[in-house]
Amino acid sequence: MAVKQFQAESKRLLDLMINSIYTHQEIFLRELISNASDAIDKLYYRTLSDGDTGLSRDDFSISIIPNKQARTLTIEDNGCGMTEEELENNLGTIAKSGSLNFKKENEPKEDIEIIGQFGVGFYSAFMVAEKVTVVSRAYGSDTAWKWESSGAEGYTMEPGERSGHGTTITLQLKANTEENNYDEFLDTYRLKELVRKYSDYIRYPIRMDVEKSRMIEGTDKDAEGKYKTPEYETYTENEVLNSMVPLWRKNRSEIKEEEYNQFYKDKFHDFADPLLVIHSSTEGTATYNALLFIPSQAPFDYYSRDYEKGLQLFSNGVMIMQKCPDLLPDYFSFVRGLVDSQDLSLNISREMLQHDRQLKLIESRLEKKIKSELESMLNRDREKYEKFFKNFGLQLKYGVYADYGVHKDLLQDLLLFYSSSEKKLVTLKEYVSRMKEDQKYIYYACGETVERIDLLPQTEALKEKAYEILYLTDNVDEFALRIMMKYDDKEFRSVSADDLGLETEEEKKAAEKQVEENKDLLAFLRDSLNGKVKAVILSQKLKSHPVCLSTEGAISMEMEKVLNSMPMPEGEKVQAQRVLEINANHPIFAKLAKLYGDGDKDRAAKYAKLLYNQALLIEGVSIEDPLAFSNDICDLMVE
Repeated sequence: MAVKQFQAESKRLLDLMINSIYTHQEIFLRELISNASDAIDKLYYRTLSDGDTGLSRDDFSISIIPNKQARTLTIEDNGCGMTEEELENNLGTIAKSGSLNFKKENEPKEDIEIIGQFGVGFYSAFMVAEKVTVVSRAYGSDTAWKWESSGAEGYTMEPGERSGHGTTITLQLKANTEENNYDEFLDTYRLKELVRKYSDYIRYPIRMDVEKSRMIEGTDKDAEGKYKTPEYETYTENEVLNSMVPLWRKNRSEIKEEEYNQFYKDKFHDFADPLLVIHSSTEGTATYNALLFIPSQAPFDYYSRDYEKGLQLFSNGVMIMQKCPDLLPDYFSFVRGLVDSQDLSLNISREMLQHDRQLKLIESRLEKKIKSELESMLNRDREKYEKFFKNFGLQLKYGVYADYGVHKDLLQDLLLFYSSSEKKLVTLKEYVSRMKEDQKYIYYACGETVERIDLLPQTEALKEKAYEILYLTDNVDEFALRIMMKYDDKEFRSVSADDLGLETEEEKKAAEKQVEENKDLLAFLRDSLNGKVKAVILSQKLKSHPVCLSTEGAISMEMEKVLNSMPMPEGEKVQAQRVLEINANHPIFAKLAKLYGDGDKDRAAKYAKLLYNQALLIEGVSIEDPLAFSNDICDLMVE
């Protein structure tokens, strides 16, 4: 029999499709099953259009038949089948799609779904097969035709044998190599796994004979009724491998909470129920179904480089990607789930997705939906939201800071911070609603723990006025507030800032006079610290404490600690512009003034160094020379 050459393309094109287009060899099964589903859909549509009542949806199925002895794998359907001409046109021309033509020529009804649109999927079979045989008989025809090919060299066509309409595709698998074990595609357990992974929601039953074992009745007891080791027998059961009806396509009112929870645990391998389920169906410019879950706890690798974000992406119930990162922004990367859309633009194969407007539309809709559901949880179930925030709040804060604050308006109302007055987590909206009439700023303080922040000297003046302070304990917190700058037109202000907006005009004038009177002493103290501080000033925020540190410029003490904890080249540590603030009303300042006035500058300098190191310890910063610090204390004690 003469071998016909492929009409449109060469061996190089077929090699490209087999070796480059598809990432995993296992994809071939998904493609062939999807083609079979398309063939059934076409016939079902034809029966509806022609008023043919002889066939119903229950009459259709897809069969998988592995044969280990012959090393063949067969996929069979009872769909529309193909005539000789259709076989020639569809399989003899690489990248021609009968499904695409069908979709162009017809307006399928709502319950008809044509999955394949590009005629490349069939040729994925050559990734695992050395020879592919197709026997097809068109619906209404008495003749079957056989198409056979061993690759790019060409194909043969001849009359074939088939009892009914539909198509049978038989793959003669390649010989095993060191790199590839093709026998895995003859293992029933592996085939079941692949069907569940990629084709679980094909709308027709996918059947396969599965060998099972069972106890032979009566063999577990002897003649006296005593238990003994039972005997077993093997039998074959024709098993339906797919669930067919996707959970996300059911009405929410029909689904119980237990079904959602079990689906999540089965599909995403979590032992705990999800904290929140988001079931969304959208039509219009972006038509899709989404079933999203927020885990009740963060995965162990969530805040590591190894974590891979993304949603499962389906097209008409067929999984296209295991994790599609483009459907989720980074700040919502904790969301698990799936999206099923019939409108996605698939490239030459189903796994190569074009980054088009449709995908961006879906991502934008999901972003708004997730935010809306989180806000609803925050307002209706505060305890549950705080549990969520404990696990994933850090990611929201990173989202505020990332991309120069582009997403701050979207995320700011989802943030929680510990409140000095409420003694619990509060939102920024709640903070602003409680601000005093004369309060100018939203105040915050940074530290390792709430307890340590609460002891900071800089908080005294604000507490005295009963102003609320947000306690920031995460490394990213101050960076996030700095990038936000304001909330509800109220500026954020650190308790370490020079001006807290607390002084009256009279108090400011008195403070300026006091600074002028002591400017020589302050300059001396600054010089005594040998460049460690940019300035020494008299503080108006301190009440009972003698000293504290503040900073000038963009880098605060807390930001310095965070940045220096990151890997950096040797000798390139970040240094904040430190300012030593001394309480003018504390006895220690009177002591400094007396020593300086009496000309005892050595002791005054020692006091300055001692106070600076004390301020460092209060801030949680290690002192540079602990031995010198200890010696200064001893020297001053014995003098």
